Amino acid sequence: MAPRSSRQTGSHKARSLARQWKAKRRRRDLDQIHGDLRPDNAARLLHQEPDPDVPGSAQHYCLHCARYFVDLNSMKEHFKSKVHKRRLKQLSEEPYTQEEAERAAGMGSYIPPKKIEVQTQPLEMEESG
Repeated sequence: MAPRSSRQTGSHKARSLARQWKAKRRRRDLDQIHGDLRPDNAARLLHQEPDPDVPGSAQHYCLHCARYFVDLNSMKEHFKSKVHKRRLKQLSEEPYTQEEAERAAGMGSYIPPKKIEVQTQPLEMEESG
């Protein structure tokens, strides 16, 4: 009998590649973004030090989508896009908590999640500066 090769074949190979790609494109979760929307965290994220490793030197950041943009025009276009509007709609619901999980498991009465008003972040007057 010939020894089996260690090379993956068939669907196993495709599945592992898909997992790698999924992890590569991973974005921040909604509850993490809700934490970023708090005023102290938002101010820190919107006024970052220039970083040459990030697009636009980390000067153009969308809080709701957790994305960096090259310039102000591309960020304005993003604010008009369907992707950004869809994210705002997802963020309008209160984040899932441990108390809600316990109520869903029968350890209390169910309370529907509250709606939070989320608006697109204001643009700084960077055009004149």
